[in-house]
Amino acid sequence: MKPSPVPWGLPPEVPWPRFLRLLRHADPPRGWLESAAELPELKKRPLLLRWVAQHPKAPAHLRARLLGRLPWRALAAVSTDAAAHPQAVQQATEKLQQLWPLMTTGERRSLAIHAPRPLWPLVWKSPAPGVLAAFLHHPKLGLDALVALIQPPLRPAQAEALALSRWREAGPVAEQVLQALDRSLPLPDSGLVLGHAAPWIRALDDEARILAASRIQSPALRRMVHPRRNEEG
Repeated sequence: MKPSPVPWGLPPEVPWPRFLRLLRHADPPRGWLESAAELPELKKRPLLLRWVAQHPKAPAHLRARLLGRLPWRALAAVSTDAAAHPQAVQQATEKLQQLWPLMTTGERRSLAIHAPRPLWPLVWKSPAPGVLAAFLHHPKLGLDALVALIQPPLRPAQAEALALSRWREAGPVAEQVLQALDRSLPLPDSGLVLGHAAPWIRALDDEARILAASRIQSPALRRMVHPRRNEEG
């Protein structure tokens, strides 16, 4: 396709700052996005190429082709961009789910704090403390979502990351951790000890501790949690 006259041309006819603004334009001319995707400079810059891949007017075949070539950082940007085409968001998220097992610990840590919500269960199962610590700072991670993730089997890395996080004084988190800890302690090779319960017991007042203790099956943990039984002991 021959370069269009300004304003819908391509570099070098159009200055790069203007071209980058055009990439975000809601209604580009037919064929312009396909031509933009073929620019050698754009092929070398996947974080820019993603603007073509996620554009609402990008043809489905172009979107699929580009998303299949984007690295994880660009895919993460697409998956969390509210302005991206819904199919681009879905495809980018699915690609990230496929890439997660192949990523290094450092890459997982960098992605964890920006991961799209469908990726959260995978991130939460990571055995790496740094990955979990980053995830627990995720700006979109809310109380209800975190409580839903805390399920048995609870792993030591999860319990320890939570105890060092901004959630360590949240009552609902404390109650859920104690419940998950109760179910996880008897499991073979759980790696958990009763001491993992201490910060969460301190996060609850006496009334909440009595209620939590009534739901705990482990006698030793129940004695630790219940304030009156603890005082009698």
